Amino acid sequence: MKCLEARYLDRLSQLFPTIGAASTEIINLQAILNLPKGTEHFLTDIHGENEAFSHVLKNGSGSVKRKINDVFGNRLTLADKQALATLIYYPREKTKLIKQTEVNIEDWYRITLYRMIEVCKASASKYTRSKVRKALPKDFSYIIEELITVKSDSADKGNYYNEIVNEIIRIGRAEEFIAALGELIQRLIVDHLHIVGDIYDRGPGPDKIMDQLMGYHSVDIQWGNHDVLWMGAAAGQRGCIANVIRICARYGNLDLIEDNYGINLLPLATYALNIYKDDPCECFALKGSPCISEKEQELNIKMHKAVSILQFKVEGQIIKKRKSFAMEGRNLLEKVDYEKGTITLEGKEYVLLDANFPTIDPKDPYKLTEEEEEIMSRLETAFLNCEKLQSHMRFLLNKGDLYKVYNNNLLFHGCVPLTKDYQLKEVSIYGKKYKGKALYEALESYVRKGFFALNEEEKEKGKDIMWYIWLHENSPLFGKTKMATFERYFIKEKETHTEIKNPYYNCLNDEKMANLILEEFGLEPKDAHIINGHVPVKTIEGESPVKANGKILVIDGGFSKAYQKETGIAGYTLIYNSYGLILVAHDPFLSKEEAVLHENDIHSETIVVKRTTTRKLVGDTDAGKELKGQIKDLENLLDAYRSGSLVERI
Repeated sequence: MKCLEARYLDRLSQLFPTIGAASTEIINLQAILNLPKGTEHFLTDIHGENEAFSHVLKNGSGSVKRKINDVFGNRLTLADKQALATLIYYPREKTKLIKQTEVNIEDWYRITLYRMIEVCKASASKYTRSKVRKALPKDFSYIIEELITVKSDSADKGNYYNEIVNEIIRIGRAEEFIAALGELIQRLIVDHLHIVGDIYDRGPGPDKIMDQLMGYHSVDIQWGNHDVLWMGAAAGQRGCIANVIRICARYGNLDLIEDNYGINLLPLATYALNIYKDDPCECFALKGSPCISEKEQELNIKMHKAVSILQFKVEGQIIKKRKSFAMEGRNLLEKVDYEKGTITLEGKEYVLLDANFPTIDPKDPYKLTEEEEEIMSRLETAFLNCEKLQSHMRFLLNKGDLYKVYNNNLLFHGCVPLTKDYQLKEVSIYGKKYKGKALYEALESYVRKGFFALNEEEKEKGKDIMWYIWLHENSPLFGKTKMATFERYFIKEKETHTEIKNPYYNCLNDEKMANLILEEFGLEPKDAHIINGHVPVKTIEGESPVKANGKILVIDGGFSKAYQKETGIAGYTLIYNSYGLILVAHDPFLSKEEAVLHENDIHSETIVVKRTTTRKLVGDTDAGKELKGQIKDLENLLDAYRSGSLVERI
């Protein structure tokens, strides 16, 4: 061990070759520990709503407005503050509009630049100069650094400060400078972003959300069940592929697959039109109000039915292959009486709403026809070879996990599976039993194997576990007794549609249960929280997102338009800054055009969940623990220099 420590100090001495260099770094790190902690921003269940997501990202769930209020107080009217906030969110678009009506544009530039510089100064104040410098836009880095560090009220520097602003306007760079400041403020307002699952499905733009996240300065992702479904599809898992296409068809978003990801759906479309040309496919009407033509809608409906039947077949094959999943009860095609058009479930016979199954062989209902096999084979190849999709999934793998512990908060998307008596449920995965934290880690390990394992058998197990995570009752990301897809399509009686939730959801207000889970994941319950989404909070019915005496925060409030009738709002987000935890409830986002033209921000209601008596510093965070470790190592290096066991590299 001593030998290893000596080698480590020798390596460290290459970075800090003298007593002076090591001492300077210790002073620097110690100073950083005493800065206020950066603002964390939590979002979940975005479900492809890229415009609303983009706006919430720009306004930092109200953080920009709060900063403007801090800076200007009563010096600006409410209207002026709103105009300034809109300009920070959409600097290019708003400036273009202002130019059309403003009589003295140079005066507007000057006033605007001074105001934005003030907000920028305040936003940068909690960071080291080095960190701010890294965030600065390349074209204006030197000028912005001067403006936000110079004291403009100083007699020596006041004229210098004013002349910089005047010169920016004189040489015609004001618009670009305003845009650079707006983007920098957005960057500085939020130090780190957490996405607590479900970027994909329902909404039209998950690919655009992924592109934004890939360019974001600091982010982590806790995978949701819909994200893992797309990961499985990208890995070539047929059950996941069929589900992905079915959901896109159901919400009228097939162009996401075909246009945005460039995956050819023509073979499926041709097949669907041929097989179901005289079938109205009434059970497969689209959800919501997709903006597509009547003919396209008719095609979508037929494709919706075609891919649903394909899904039930390939899932039946997986269930037969993976006996350890114990899902035989979900193989429903064999329970259908194809002559009578009925199905028998738990001893009761139900009449099917649609009994037209031209591609199903009653003797072997899960067997694909030749044409179906060719379609699935081509889709599998297309998903595996889609460069853009693979790039997005690699990002999910690199930045994502099934759970994360960060600054004394436990983040996961769904639930921790519990037994009926509210103990951690033991779950068998490929013959080995896991529960709690170990279950999460085993499942995540298999997800990664599905992409990277060299052993083909292990890789196939990993692929199939992604499908398992999507719909198995013991999956932490699903947590219901069944996914009643077949029943919802084909059976009128709603008793068959019931999906009973895991006991975890029955005791969300039980502080003891919350403490049990926090301890399981290595957290001291006193000041820790569980932050998750997955199940929309029905605010319209008076449900609160704050559970278990503030220990659990469920922040899925209906980002997805499909949920907003149930929830009554358009999502919760969470801010954790140096003063405490702030929950933000959002009204629906209308459009970017409305936001720019009429300065209509998302109306947000803030709820202070927890306010600290003393402001939290970097030293109180996980990053602070790492910095303290680095300081300790540097102090050991100083001791080595001073004791003579290491020689300075002068």
